[in-house]
Amino acid sequence: MSEVTPLVSDALLGAAAAFVALAVVVLFRVVKGPTMQDRVIAVNVIGSNTVVVLALVAAALGQPGYLDVALVYALLNFLMSIAISKFTVERGGVI
Repeated sequence: MSEVTPLVSDALLGAAAAFVALAVVVLFRVVKGPTMQDRVIAVNVIGSNTVVVLALVAAALGQPGYLDVALVYALLNFLMSIAISKFTVERGGVI
């Protein structure tokens, strides 16, 4: 794998920091709601931001192993969203 220049590495880490800041802002929606669907979507957004941050850090540090972790986390995030949506739908409802 080719080396990443310090300027590119700093830009990638800065972008990762911006995604972390956005995840903190979305955390407000997880806490305040107002509905369960809002909370589920907010948790899914935070999980997606985590995957993006892991990918950016992997590229910045030149560690492809972090991409494996990001992929597994993305799959778990998807399954968690489906499971929570399934349990919050009213009886007889459609997802």
